[in-house]
Amino acid sequence: MAMNVGQDSGDHLVSAINTTPLVDVMLVLLIIFLITIPVATQTVPVALPVQNQQRYDTQPETISLSVTKDGNVYWDARLIGQQALLERLKGLAQQEPQPPIQIHGDEAASYAPIGQVVLAAQRAGIRKLSFITEPPAHP
Repeated sequence: MAMNVGQDSGDHLVSAINTTPLVDVMLVLLIIFLITIPVATQTVPVALPVQNQQRYDTQPETISLSVTKDGNVYWDARLIGQQALLERLKGLAQQEPQPPIQIHGDEAASYAPIGQVVLAAQRAGIRKLSFITEPPAHP
């Protein structure tokens, strides 16, 4: 009786993966990226601003001035006269930072009462006013 010692029959499968071609491909890709990235990133040299770390104070409460179609002026939903409006605006002008002031004018109001509010703000020393409008409806 004969016996096979140390000889392979050649019928078994090799379950190991040959990673040499994979490493070769990855090295080629790495070299291509290292060459092309500096060429692809062309920028114009500019002097960027330096960031300064300063504390921002919280914004004071927004003041709402409403002008009705009758010409009445309301300070945050309270009726106010022209002289009282001027005095209160002068007090706001002394604050730093000045609170934002928004003017809500009725579309049926004449220009005169709204102009008086703007004039009072100018005389008081208010630096910024905002006019609030309704955006048009989209069909």
